[in-house]
Amino acid sequence: MSENRTWVGPSAPERLSLLRSATSIAIVGASDKPSRASYFVATYLLSSSPYKVYFVNPVAKEILGQPVYASLADLPETPDIVDVFRRHDDLPTVLEEAKAVGAKTLWLQLGSWHEEVARDAEAAGMNVVMDRCVKIEHARFHGGLNLAGFNTGVISSKRQLTA
Repeated sequence: MSENRTWVGPSAPERLSLLRSATSIAIVGASDKPSRASYFVATYLLSSSPYKVYFVNPVAKEILGQPVYASLADLPETPDIVDVFRRHDDLPTVLEEAKAVGAKTLWLQLGSWHEEVARDAEAAGMNVVMDRCVKIEHARFHGGLNLAGFNTGVISSKRQLTA
């Protein structure tokens, strides 16, 4: 993975718009292991977001009581966001699958950066977010970061309203 980052992703308001317009998220590389980041994100999305959440993993059969699909093509609907928890070398293949099903947004998790994949996705008309966590971004925009132990920087004795 190159450390020379030239690609510029969507701004915070643009990421908020992507999350607000989405109704479904497919987690590619979802794991049934509680120690994995994808499991933590899945738990949050199922309990604290309005999204229909799909799990994609060719080996697992069930995660958090939900069915698991072997590929994006097996999903009952086209996901708005494809949230990717896969190795760097697997990202071009995931992009091809996402394009084939007509997904609108390719979202690469924290630590995941692949400029060629980003350029190819954008050329296909997709939105791209890299090196950001859907859970953190959703919580950030919806006032839930304090629930995850993040210091939100808000200093007030007044209880914060939630959306």
